[in-house]
Amino acid sequence: MAVGETRFPEMPVIAGLRLGTAMAGIKKPDRRDLVVIEIPEGARVAGTFTRNAFCAAPVTVAREHLAACVARGEGARYLVINTGNANAGTGATGLSDARASCAELARLAGVEAESVLPFSTGVIGESLPMERLLAGLPGAVQALDDGPGAWFEAGEGILTTDTRAKGASVTLTLGDETVTINGIAKGSGMIRPDMATMLAFVATDAAIEQSLLDRLLREAVEGSFNCITVDSDTSTNDACLLIATGRGASVVDGEALERFREGLLEVMTELAQAIIRDGEGATKFVTLRVEGTRSRREALDVAFTVAHSPLVKTALYASDANWGRILAAVGRAPVEDFDVDRVTIDLGEVRLVESGGRAPGYAEEAGSAVMAREEIEIRIALGRGEQEATVWTSDLSHDYVSINADYRS
Repeated sequence: MAVGETRFPEMPVIAGLRLGTAMAGIKKPDRRDLVVIEIPEGARVAGTFTRNAFCAAPVTVAREHLAACVARGEGARYLVINTGNANAGTGATGLSDARASCAELARLAGVEAESVLPFSTGVIGESLPMERLLAGLPGAVQALDDGPGAWFEAGEGILTTDTRAKGASVTLTLGDETVTINGIAKGSGMIRPDMATMLAFVATDAAIEQSLLDRLLREAVEGSFNCITVDSDTSTNDACLLIATGRGASVVDGEALERFREGLLEVMTELAQAIIRDGEGATKFVTLRVEGTRSRREALDVAFTVAHSPLVKTALYASDANWGRILAAVGRAPVEDFDVDRVTIDLGEVRLVESGGRAPGYAEEAGSAVMAREEIEIRIALGRGEQEATVWTSDLSHDYVSINADYRS
């Protein structure tokens, strides 16, 4: 189940970047579950990772290896990604397994092990089936390609409970040159990233210095992946990488930088919204816009309080215009001393709340009509400042419970 039709886009070639996918049988047979991404020499790579204290072994190793590459003034050369097993909560064995996967891919590719970054997603607390994973690596390397089919297969190869591959692409004109930005992502449940998303890999042919690449990634993550939630759970494995191969136009400052910043945010926002549209059991795509606050943090606190309310989310699933649940969630948000008489709440084009209670012109039929839509916008204004923020979320359905009750079966 997913909301709306999301077509995997035609992905232009990113010069020097190749992707290969294999069926290693890590959790289930006959499905793509192992992906290798080859990054050209001279590229720059930036990453953001989960803040969960129980971060997965591949997160620890990827951070270490990426830091080592940056310290040498180099970029990572390969990524190895498996689904079906998170390699999280696996202690010293998990770290050894993550490093072994890097070492084997490094041997096959003829690079240093520190030039390989590992990523995993799937069940927490179980050791990787290393024999199967390592046996699958030669096939993934042999399959390396730069065409649109390789991007799609890689998008499929990183999925867990997702129902469809998620991709986004833009091509920008910067003066007399063009640059392309491609991205794939996975995520469906355990979504409240708090840094990035479950897994996201974005690449561009632009030439960007390391410090600027790091800053651009943090900015784009903050406005996209950090603004989504399915169920308020932050994964042990969240990671988002931005790769700049350096084969295209140089992005330094001025108009070129602003155009690139906008394009990167567009790609990442499209991927983030695709995750919400494919949220576990989702039947609604919900946009929460909060404005009139004293800070962006204040607006996000209100938006996420509403987005995480089980009562609001189940009302959305039922198409029940129980606006009191939204009002109650706004009222318990961690915002000090706001004046409830100045708050307005709108459901689509229908005013629900003003002057401390139900809007005088509100009609239940109008509210129910909006709630019956697949895509719903809720606007909340506190009337105490000029700041704002937008968060995207989904409803909470019977299928969400079923998917997670049966996750390990």
